[in-house]
Amino acid sequence: MMTTRITLWRELFAEQPRMLLKNDDFTATAFRYASGVEGLKIENNRGYLVILPWMGQMIWDAQFDGHDLTMRNMFSQPKPATEVVATYGCFAFHSGLLANGCPSAEDTHPLHGEMACAAMDEAWLELDDDALRISGCYEYVMGFGHHYQAQPAVTLRKSSALFDIQMAVTNLASVVMPLQYMCHMNYAYVPDATFSQNIPDEALKLRESVPAHVLPTEQWLAFNQRILQGEASLATLNQPAFYDPEIVFFADKLDAYTDRPEFSMTSPDGTTYVTRFSSAELNYVTRWILYNGDQQVAAFALPATCRPEGHLAAQRNGTLIQVAPQETRTFTVTTGIA
Repeated sequence: MMTTRITLWRELFAEQPRMLLKNDDFTATAFRYASGVEGLKIENNRGYLVILPWMGQMIWDAQFDGHDLTMRNMFSQPKPATEVVATYGCFAFHSGLLANGCPSAEDTHPLHGEMACAAMDEAWLELDDDALRISGCYEYVMGFGHHYQAQPAVTLRKSSALFDIQMAVTNLASVVMPLQYMCHMNYAYVPDATFSQNIPDEALKLRESVPAHVLPTEQWLAFNQRILQGEASLATLNQPAFYDPEIVFFADKLDAYTDRPEFSMTSPDGTTYVTRFSSAELNYVTRWILYNGDQQVAAFALPATCRPEGHLAAQRNGTLIQVAPQETRTFTVTTGIA
């Protein structure tokens, strides 16, 4: 199989869209948002992804088979940012890598870590027989600190509404580095959708801690209590009034149940959104549901190396990965419309 690599340059991304590649199966178009952030649209005959090649290679937009996969949010376009919360309108981002999740009061890392909005050093396209891939690399280096290379990638296949989100992390330092990673996919909220997964329902445990950004209401606390007592469930998205603030579930140590966790959300029209991964790589999953006037999300599966409760919590729980010098860790998530 021959792979063709096309190097991307920031100068290619202008206010007027420029087609970089086109064949019978794929189109790739470079453009720049009014905010100055560069976007790359890759399309097949089922739909498209918009990736931000120079900003953490986050997936800003995802649309397939006429469905918008992205959470409802307050951002009309991506904003130049160093923290993901300042541009929280994307379909997916890489959370981590030295630390991730919601920092506790004692943590010093930004929400969801340094990789989400990282200024990429290089970006490129790869085309082979039946796939178009965007990839890049980012070198993190800090005097008297950590040194690693991150290589994210997104792969779109011919005539498919499923795509792969990948991350490879190599420790370039002479000492071990900590690693926390989550593939953070912010799926759209679909009214009356149902959830299913190939692990037992009871493996998904309601989050009982309340992070700093969550301001509980009496109604929310009562609904959480009903879930804990088995009087209410979130198998179906049919009570949006109770999903503000967010409702979060955790499933830990997935390898006890399966090598290949698979989670899905099926809409009333029969459309099934699916997320698959390896529990050898990503042994934890979070489910995040939120519905209010500004943001609506049904992140039915966020695969990760640990719970998204910050660096110190992972250290305490023994879920902080230690990467040896020159060691590479890789993660692959397949997601989209089944």
